[in-house]
Amino acid sequence: MSTTNHISTKWLGNMSFESNNPSGNSLRIDIAKEDGGDGTGFRPKALMLSSLAGCSGLDIAAMIKKMKLEVAEFHIETIANLTDEHPKYYDKVVVEYHFYGENLNEKKLQRAVDLSIEKYCGVMEMFRKFAELDIKTVFHKG
Repeated sequence: MSTTNHISTKWLGNMSFESNNPSGNSLRIDIAKEDGGDGTGFRPKALMLSSLAGCSGLDIAAMIKKMKLEVAEFHIETIANLTDEHPKYYDKVVVEYHFYGENLNEKKLQRAVDLSIEKYCGVMEMFRKFAELDIKTVFHKG
């Protein structure tokens, strides 16, 4: 049986909205002042990149924990190219996984990244439908 997510998004005035989440949390969506907004919230397209990094990051964090890997720090850089014509969308996305630590098991960490991008991350699969993806893994020792 499939799962359904229900999100409710309320207009707060001007160009600002508040959107809830099935977890019970809310976030504000807005646009930049130079575009007529107040700049008080997240921009919709940028949220898509956060969702992509968050989805894959959660997969990898779970595998780091399960495999008992030593990782001092881990972050994901997501850099996307927006098309020039309307409707503007991301056509190329670079996802860089950065791992820091003294005793990084590069082989297992790369396996975790590969499993996330190829098997587990549903947001990654959605992005594949409209964007060219370039995945990079960088290990920082010490």
